[in-house]
Amino acid sequence: MLASEVIRRKRDGRALSSEEIVFLVTGITDGSLSDAQVGALAMAMFLRGMEGEERVALTSAMTRSGTVLEWDLDAPVVDKHSTGGVGDKVSLMLAPIVAACGGAVPMISGRGLGHTGGTLDKLDSIPGYDTTPDLDKLRAVVADVGCAIVGQTADLAPADRRLYATRDATGTVESIPLIVASILSKKLAAGLGALVMDVKFGSGAFMAVREDADELALALVEVARGAGLPTVALLTDMNEVLGTTAGNALEVREAIEYLTGAREPRLHEATLALTGSLLEQAGLAADGRAAALQALDSGAAAERFAAMVAALGGPHDLLEAWERHLPQAPVTREAAPERPGTVVAMDCRAVGLAVTGLGGNRRREDDVIDPAVGLTEVAAIGTEVGTDRPLAVIHAASEAAADEAVAALRAAIEVGDAAPPARPVIAGRIS
Repeated sequence: MLASEVIRRKRDGRALSSEEIVFLVTGITDGSLSDAQVGALAMAMFLRGMEGEERVALTSAMTRSGTVLEWDLDAPVVDKHSTGGVGDKVSLMLAPIVAACGGAVPMISGRGLGHTGGTLDKLDSIPGYDTTPDLDKLRAVVADVGCAIVGQTADLAPADRRLYATRDATGTVESIPLIVASILSKKLAAGLGALVMDVKFGSGAFMAVREDADELALALVEVARGAGLPTVALLTDMNEVLGTTAGNALEVREAIEYLTGAREPRLHEATLALTGSLLEQAGLAADGRAAALQALDSGAAAERFAAMVAALGGPHDLLEAWERHLPQAPVTREAAPERPGTVVAMDCRAVGLAVTGLGGNRRREDDVIDPAVGLTEVAAIGTEVGTDRPLAVIHAASEAAADEAVAALRAAIEVGDAAPPARPVIAGRIS
């Protein structure tokens, strides 16, 4: 085959065969496709779309571009993936809860960019924690502890790394077929038996419109099942910060507090819904929510989290002495509202960008993150704020950065006279 001719076929709107897609993915992986050809292919797929069989073939070929893990465990191998949001630290709780219930969770996570935080960036704030172990270490930790949250290694879905970098440079990130293939190729390479997807919509999500999130969730479930991975997708609301914190070390702190008993209602509901679904999908519990609560209330989930941190090089006493280990910003400042009232709306993306302005997220892929900065005590929609209750507490590297964050939060969080109707955090399910 000639790469230029296959790319031309997709440019002209024709469906590619499985053989043609394997040929292209092989070329992406081994470098026989030039950067220009990979960019042209991404643009052709972005503009022309892909049919169902093409999506499955692309995902499967990208999965097989590197190592596909196989597990010899007496436990179902399962995972969860989120499309990204502000304050979303659910993975930090879900993995140890599932492990405490008898599952094995090799969670391949990513880093944040723009207004959203990445799970690996949160874990990087823990001194010594190795987010990039080799595959032997990953296998050993999962076998011993039941869960390991780490980054993509060079062995897993290498075609995705090159294609994603090209998409980022050519303005083709938002293609649903390419998003689906990128997410699922890594999950399939991890050797999973079940997957739950957290597909977010709202002002703090990449899919701001619910209908777009529905389309993505349906595509993820259909392609995953077509590739042999049973998957359920939950649609979750991201019109406000999930939990009370946004910022890396601060979110680790909230995850520890959650595992040891302090649970903000929306974060708790999202965690129980996603964890419960995964436990039921894996056959680990008839009532997944009840099993998850038992693992939390007994302390078993917290013990698994502590064991995972220690096994991957972090401190052995993080749960008991997080103040000693997690970095803390030198400046804290309450962001008071301009007038007392009730939080009636939030531009969640703008709140995430306020964290970015503090240095807690990346503007560019090569930015260095300050793990200590961010927000705590973020006021949920419906909360009364005023002299005794700020919009949030800012953790900053300097007084000037704190001043900017106060102004950003006042612009992002609308204060009115009456609380709006409550919105459920779980808005739908596709299975």
